[in-house]
Amino acid sequence: MARVKKGVTARRRHKKVLKLAKGFKGARSKLFRPANQFVMKALRNAYVGRKLKKRDFRKLWITRINAGTRMHGLSYSKFISGLKLADININRKMLSEMAIHDPEGFKQLVDVAKQKLGA
Repeated sequence: MARVKKGVTARRRHKKVLKLAKGFKGARSKLFRPANQFVMKALRNAYVGRKLKKRDFRKLWITRINAGTRMHGLSYSKFISGLKLADININRKMLSEMAIHDPEGFKQLVDVAKQKLGA
């Protein structure tokens, strides 16, 4: 039986990692071992970053909605509670866009929420 040599496979794997490390500084983009470490770290950070992005956008939308509702004398939490009582299902992204681009429509929603809360 012939022994299995892994030169071709190793070179392919190394080239793949070094291609991903393009743009890193120094040895991190030239040598396999440091490049592999930092590619793994970069991929892990990218994964985490995609989750954080969703969290950050939700925070931004809530802040915008809160600013819009306070202009009409209502807090964010009361507004959301009023919408739930009124059985209005609009996601926070759309509510935030309405608060910015359609103040009249947003005011109508605030009024409906106030009415349902009895405030």
